[in-house]
Amino acid sequence: MAKGMDQQSYYLKRDALQALLDVVNARGYQCIGPTLHDNCIQYQPISQVTQLPQGLHDQQAPGLYRLQQTDDPRYFAWANGPQALKPYVFASEEVLWRSDRNEDGSLQFTRPDSPAQKLAVVGVRACDIAALYIQDKHFLQAAYKDPYYASRRQHLVIIAVNCTHPADTCFCASTGDGPCATYGYDVALTEITDGFLIDARSQFGTEILQQLPIENASATQIQEAGNALSAAARQQRHLPAHDLNQALFANLDHPQWADIAKRCLSCGNCTSVCPTCFCHSESDRAALDGKRSDHVRLWDSCFNAGHSYIHGITIRATTTQRYRQWLTHKLGSWHDQYGRSGCVGCGRCISWCPVGIDLTREVAIICGEEQR
Repeated sequence: MAKGMDQQSYYLKRDALQALLDVVNARGYQCIGPTLHDNCIQYQPISQVTQLPQGLHDQQAPGLYRLQQTDDPRYFAWANGPQALKPYVFASEEVLWRSDRNEDGSLQFTRPDSPAQKLAVVGVRACDIAALYIQDKHFLQAAYKDPYYASRRQHLVIIAVNCTHPADTCFCASTGDGPCATYGYDVALTEITDGFLIDARSQFGTEILQQLPIENASATQIQEAGNALSAAARQQRHLPAHDLNQALFANLDHPQWADIAKRCLSCGNCTSVCPTCFCHSESDRAALDGKRSDHVRLWDSCFNAGHSYIHGITIRATTTQRYRQWLTHKLGSWHDQYGRSGCVGCGRCISWCPVGIDLTREVAIICGEEQR
């Protein structure tokens, strides 16, 4: 059940959703929302509800993502697209510092100004909020805060939408990260037949609600929302419930790793769409005249051979080693680092894998819960 449904719940008519965008925009925030772009649902700047994917339903399966236009009046009757919140806090390409050569030949180092834009992301699902908080644990560690991430995070407003239409690839219920948002948002919506149940969790969110034409939700509306969320939690995929940290590291020589490698392309699609992966590379880009050099951070993937290249040696030279590193780190050793798994059950790695590798099935086999 959505946050607030057990207390006072409020209702926003569907044709009043524009008022939410207008109020947020008037507070100085650029609204980012789900749109139909390149045949998939992607976050883009929006100002009108007509830009939202009204009536779109998604079909997802291992290695498959399709959209279907229907006459359904709902705006959020889909699970997720390839994007999460990661690109809005952890930039895919960023200059960390710059060196300029002075006339006397000495170097001057500066950090470029990168004032964060105030963004309000509409349509954020519970799994992606969980992923954002995992990213926080990495980039905002007390002694080693990333200033670029911190600035963007500070200026981010989250307007969540509780997921009532999970895809076949979703397994957030088994990781405890969905389908209902219970923390980390400013405003949350639960879409029902004729509108939205709406609640706020932050002071900013409360101020937004005070400017909207909301009314008390009826018992029927609350029941409809609760039924939809309960149904969404009944998912066909799941991760094993026991300690995967110990189970995976106890099976480093399992033959399934090699079986996976026969199918895996090491393309990095899974890490690109994963909302928690944070691997990156750094390099220097020198100007042709030799007067300036930028030190750049780029998204990278542990599936790239160069990611483990050290002093003439590629530590993980095979796909078997790279896939094993990815899975044991994300589902296993993240418990040691961050107190929980690095997987939030969004299912993107399953849908966007070109050969349809299903993480949940592979883990079950390796941990002895499913026959090969």
